[in-house]
Amino acid sequence: MKLFKLAKDFNNEEDGAVTVDWVVLTAAVVGLGVAALAAVRDGTETLSSAIGDYLSTVQVGG
Repeated sequence: MKLFKLAKDFNNEEDGAVTVDWVVLTAAVVGLGVAALAAVRDGTETLSSAIGDYLSTVQVGG
């Protein structure tokens, strides 16, 4: 009888399922972050290069 109770308790346990849900959700958020970074990477490189070029031509002081 103890084996059947142990099997029933194991079947009703939900902690593992919650952990899997959180792992999948975290992986999805990380994946979206990487996708967003890839989408804006070229634009930020171009913009930072343009800002660097402009700042190198500006004279500071009198």
